[in-house]
Amino acid sequence: MLQNIRDNSQGWIAKTIIGLIVVLLALTGVEAVFTSTSNSQNAAEVNGEKVSLSQLGQAVEMQRRQLLQQLGKDFDASLLDEKLLRESALNGLIERTLLLQAAADADFAFSEQALDQLILQTPEFQVDGKFNADRFDQVIRQLGYSRLQFRQMLAQEMLIGQLRAGLAGSGFVTDAQVEAFARLEQQTRDFATLRVPADTAAVQLSDDDVKAYYEAQASQFMSPEQVVLEYLELKKDAFFDQVEVADEDLQSAYQSEIANLAEQRRAAHILIEVSDAVDEGQAKAKIDEVQKRLQQGEEFAALAKELSEDPGSATEGGDLGYAGQGVYDPAFEEALYALGEGEVSAPVRSEFGWHLIKLLGVQAPEVPSFDSLKDKLVRDLKAQRVEQRFVEVAKQLEDLAFESSDLAQPAQELGLEVKTTDAFGREGGEGLAANRQVIQAAFSAEVLEDGNNSATIELDPNTVVVVRVKEHRKPEQLALEQVADSIRGHLTRVRASEAAKAKGEELLTALRDGKTPAEQTQEWQPVEAATRSHEGVEPVVLQALFRMPKPSDSGQPSFAGVGLDSGDFVVIRLNGVSEPQEALAEEEKAMYRRFLASRSGQQDFAAFRKQLEAQADIERF
Repeated sequence: MLQNIRDNSQGWIAKTIIGLIVVLLALTGVEAVFTSTSNSQNAAEVNGEKVSLSQLGQAVEMQRRQLLQQLGKDFDASLLDEKLLRESALNGLIERTLLLQAAADADFAFSEQALDQLILQTPEFQVDGKFNADRFDQVIRQLGYSRLQFRQMLAQEMLIGQLRAGLAGSGFVTDAQVEAFARLEQQTRDFATLRVPADTAAVQLSDDDVKAYYEAQASQFMSPEQVVLEYLELKKDAFFDQVEVADEDLQSAYQSEIANLAEQRRAAHILIEVSDAVDEGQAKAKIDEVQKRLQQGEEFAALAKELSEDPGSATEGGDLGYAGQGVYDPAFEEALYALGEGEVSAPVRSEFGWHLIKLLGVQAPEVPSFDSLKDKLVRDLKAQRVEQRFVEVAKQLEDLAFESSDLAQPAQELGLEVKTTDAFGREGGEGLAANRQVIQAAFSAEVLEDGNNSATIELDPNTVVVVRVKEHRKPEQLALEQVADSIRGHLTRVRASEAAKAKGEELLTALRDGKTPAEQTQEWQPVEAATRSHEGVEPVVLQALFRMPKPSDSGQPSFAGVGLDSGDFVVIRLNGVSEPQEALAEEEKAMYRRFLASRSGQQDFAAFRKQLEAQADIERF
């Protein structure tokens, strides 16, 4: 067969086919083939810069963590829409990439030295007011970063922050704008309201009215579609008693634990920067002069305060506090770890400039005893093995459920109990039926219509279930007798509200025509000098009030009306508008100016982002 194919491939027919393929590739673009392959690991491309799938995955996870933290521990994580999360995260990455490109084009920069100082001075990384490397590692691990990744992310955030501050901080407003805004903001209005209540007692409904509504809206009065589920529940906690930990494993874990402990070193330094104003030779000469003064007996801390060009540490005599390895610039760190306590290094060149480094102290790690860590080690080792066992059995459960026509066989093989839910609809129910993933699985075509077992569903990191529809209750038309009361109540409220609105609009028409019904005069409720946030007045009334035109010069009030959620209708009579007469105090003017300038700057930055996106070459894969 192979030889036959090989022989035929030499003929004119094969050559013709190959020629056609070549033409098609030329027409569709060979580049498309390779682009598809090369972009298999990318989520997007922004002006030629790739956004990888790994970046997107990390951004999605970060966004999920932030949302869950904001929504609280009781929030059902399954309610989060993965598609929306992914879309939002990708849009954020694209915007971030555009801003970083803009910052680079504008020559914004954030030095490694400034980054070091920011990390060292961040309260979240400190213990007892001093930087702690273990605490630093713990926090960034929780955020999902390595040290290098965190530094890169932080540097990018600082660049974007500089760009934002540069644009947002450039917003300004004129004195006329400030005064105009203040007049509007401090404006007060004198008004009165006339409430026309929705009188449900005055509404007369016949049985025919109820029946007519029922027949016209028959599709609204159906019993809900419901299902009853059978399910198997696999919990991680059930495996803890099945796992044993050997002594040699505990000893090995203990050695690994204490091997990760590292000493911390307290450094001080004097920095002479290399910059546009000070070249390499000048900076080296300056640091050599400082070194001579040290050798002549002058105090390191005093010289640091006098001469160091690191504003973050100079006032502290150059003291940088305690830190572990991986925090400082590599050249700086190498010199620091070559020093004995109290020693001062020779001049060290880093990317920031020239340093003299003094080792102020060494903090040796406290090595805990085996007995003090034993319980923790047992828990950690058990947790690792339980996790592995849980994953294995969860996979076994999924395979068995896929292969079985019911849940009895998987339950028997894994020693699980088949449980049953109460009936619930597409809006969910209680317990298991409150989980969005369970609801989606229960009403999916595969489970509901085809009668299959579901795939495993993760309720939380410690629990998975498999579900199956035991009973499907289809929607049925509800009898009129079952819904008559609710229809009557609904129609009564609607008609009472309509009647109140009609009466209120009749009053409005009369009032605008200059007619004031005498019987209504005493019902007006006056309010003097109302502000935009006046207490005791419904927000919807205030909104309508401050949209109304000023009364005419002749002193005639203006009128408006608004419906309330209660069904009542409120007629508003605007009697007068007062604006502040006194000049703004300088403090007030400054406050309004800051607010308006900030708002203007934010609008400028938002417009800048939109412009970047509009002009960018963006491709999503």
